[in-house]
Amino acid sequence: MRFAAALLFAAIAFGAETPAAEAERVAPYYPSPRAVVLEMLDAAELQPDELLVDLGSGDGRIVILAARDYGVRAVGYELEDSLVRSSRRQIDELGLGERAQIRQQDLFTAELGDADVVTLYLLPRAMKRLEPILQMTLKPGARVIAHDFAFPTWKPEKTIPVEDDQDLDGLPHTIYVYKR
Repeated sequence: MRFAAALLFAAIAFGAETPAAEAERVAPYYPSPRAVVLEMLDAAELQPDELLVDLGSGDGRIVILAARDYGVRAVGYELEDSLVRSSRRQIDELGLGERAQIRQQDLFTAELGDADVVTLYLLPRAMKRLEPILQMTLKPGARVIAHDFAFPTWKPEKTIPVEDDQDLDGLPHTIYVYKR
């Protein structure tokens, strides 16, 4: 079963889709394992009151943990209705509304100028498209934390393998840390 899931994921990640599906899919909904999320947040070196932006926020776990455990302001961008509703409900239930929010908006139109940290889990074609946007809009010193897929031309400051078998899905994971 894991082998079949890995093959399907690889097919999506590396472009074995129809042209219509390819145009729409820049990030599969794949809930990052908790060990990966925690490593991403630690690698970001978050400081209280910084702004974290999560592009393709899925179920909101990065936004919620960043706001709750690190005291930062966190904004997620997600298009999928059910994920947006679920994330917003969790944020409300946890009383994080002043620190965390989910915007139902295309990640390529995200407001990034004030971001101190950007987190993402996007397919290679999205990384290629997003790279010049981040280059133009991020302020000096902003950190970008990418899960599993690197930018095509940027050189990461750090590459962190994540190997926590108790929490992972049986697949290898890598975190790429960039600074602007």
